[in-house]
Amino acid sequence: MEKTLMHTCCAPCSVSCIRQLRDEGIEPVSFWYNPNIHPYQEYKARRDTLMAYAPTIGMELIVAENYGLKDFCRAVCGDLDDRCGTCYELRLEETAKFAAAHGFSSFTTTLLVSPYQRHELIAEVGRAMGERYGVAFLYRDFRPGFRDGQAQARELGFYMQKYCGCVFSEAERYEKQIRKDMAQPLKLIK
Repeated sequence: MEKTLMHTCCAPCSVSCIRQLRDEGIEPVSFWYNPNIHPYQEYKARRDTLMAYAPTIGMELIVAENYGLKDFCRAVCGDLDDRCGTCYELRLEETAKFAAAHGFSSFTTTLLVSPYQRHELIAEVGRAMGERYGVAFLYRDFRPGFRDGQAQARELGFYMQKYCGCVFSEAERYEKQIRKDMAQPLKLIK
């Protein structure tokens, strides 16, 4: 069976990707590298859920620890409006580099399952990193399996995150509430 290195952002997003690849006769080897995920408790919850899940389905998992708050912020601070592109580059470059160095013929990413991510940009970055490191980017549109995979993840009792992982995304999640709170006049509490 052919193997591919699969950058994995979290266990819930991996469910349908793994199923699809295995249905195609491709065995994914999960690769955890996510220096964008913050705060640390969020990073740990996602990582630990994946670490608990992988052995239950007989999937090999490689954990490249990097809680990289400062490095991630430095990388994206120049252009916060296009931080996603930088984030994809950081994670897919590390994945492609690892795949090439460890004899994988291809790599892919679970980021391609989310309807909330910039799908075409992920594919573009993946292909560029594949060319840079001499390993094929295995493109798949995993999005059709997103809802079923999420439902299965809930049934399995997985930790289900509410934002992509970066601190800026978490702030956007609360943007409506923040605007509402900021519109309130100052209150004096005695």
